Amino acid sequence: MQWLEDPAPDLVDAMLAQVRQLVARQLVTGYLERAGLRILDHGWKCSDGVIDVVATEGPALVVCQVTDRRCRRLHPRRPLARASARKLRRLGVRWLAAKGGLFDELRVDLVTLTPESAGGFAVEHVRGAA
Repeated sequence: MQWLEDPAPDLVDAMLAQVRQLVARQLVTGYLERAGLRILDHGWKCSDGVIDVVATEGPALVVCQVTDRRCRRLHPRRPLARASARKLRRLGVRWLAAKGGLFDELRVDLVTLTPESAGGFAVEHVRGAA
C-alpha cells in the first residue's frame, strides 16, 4: 500500500522547514511582546508574499522579517537587501489596506534567531533594519 510508504525526502524537508518557520514565529512573537510591541498578525499572506509578524510600537506599524541562523558562524546582523526591504514595505501597505488602521510610520524590522550551545536560541531584534 502506497500510503504506508515513507514520504519522499523532499516532502519531509519541506515539512521540517515549515515546522521550523512556525516555531521561529512563536519564539519571536513572544520575544516581541515581552519587548513591549503589540502583535497584530503573523504569517499574513497575500498574492505578493508573506509577512512573518505585524506588530505595533507606539505610532509605528512594524513589519518584521524573521530569519534563523542554523549556524553560529553566520553573522545575524546582515542588512536586508533593498529589494527585500521594498517588498516588505509594499506588503505592509497591502496589510494596512486589508486590515485598516492609522499609523504615523511603517517600519521594517529584522528579527534573527541563532542557536546557542545550551540548546536555546539567542534573539536579535534590529529595529528599522531597512
